This record gives sequence, structure tokens and C-alpha cells, in this order.
Amino acid sequence: MAQPEKSLRQRALEYLSKREYSFAELGQKLKGYASETDDIPALLADFKQRGWLSDARYTEQMVHARQAKFGSARVAQELREKGIDDGLIAEAVEQLQGNEFERAREVWRKKFKVAAATREEWAKQARFLQSRGFTFDVIKKILNRHAEDDSPED
Repeated sequence: MAQPEKSLRQRALEYLSKREYSFAELGQKLKGYASETDDIPALLADFKQRGWLSDARYTEQMVHARQAKFGSARVAQELREKGIDDGLIAEAVEQLQGNEFERAREVWRKKFKVAAATREEWAKQARFLQSRGFTFDVIKKILNRHAEDDSPED
């Protein structure tokens, strides 16, 4: 016996029961299941009005999940890709920049453990941290500080 087709509303609720979604991201997911009579923006607006769908809550969850591995630039880029408002992104970046140095140092420590001995190693470590979304100022501080820590005393 074939199962009845799920309504768009049921699908949206199933998605939201598993994790947070941004308004734009959930709309994109639902497009593949929508018929000509379905009004995705109206459905999402209803969910938003009921508090079931929140870009602010999604942003908070994304920041929490990504902050241990990524810098503010990378998190901001991911949020932009999910259609999050620039105001919410700016708040998230401000929050992340408060402890960016400590987070970048921890990411560096987990990956490399020792300071770069050559220019090539320094560049490799810098590229790694840059790919994780940390700013060049933070990268320079971390790599130069560890190079000084490992230099022989006079």
C-alpha cells in the first residue's frame, strides 16, 4: 500500500524537528516538493510568526556549532550563503571577534603543535588559518608569537 503524499507543511515541520533552518534555506529545500498551488513564502511567514522558524535562532546555533573550528570571516560567509540578514551577521561577527585570538590559537595548536621553522612552514600554517576564516592580523600574532616562544634564549 502506497503512503499518502506528505503536505508541504508536514515536510517543513519534519525538517525543523531535526535542526534549525534559515528562512531562505528552508524555502529552498521545500521548492522541490511544492506544487503550483503551494505558497512557500506564506507557509514560512506563518512558521516565522509562530516562532517555529527564526533566522536569529539559526544564526545563534550556527555560531555555536562553528566557533570552535572557524574564524568570524568563515562563519559570516556561511551565514550569507544561507540568506541571513546582514544585521544578524554583523552581530555574530562582533560576538566572534571578542575571542578570535584564543579560538585561532586553539585551532593552530590542534593542527600544528610546534612553531614554523621555515618561511614555507609559516606560509602553510598561515594559509591553513586563513582557510578557516581567521583574519591576517590574528594569524600574524599567533604565528609570530609561537616563533618567538621557540627561539633560543641569548
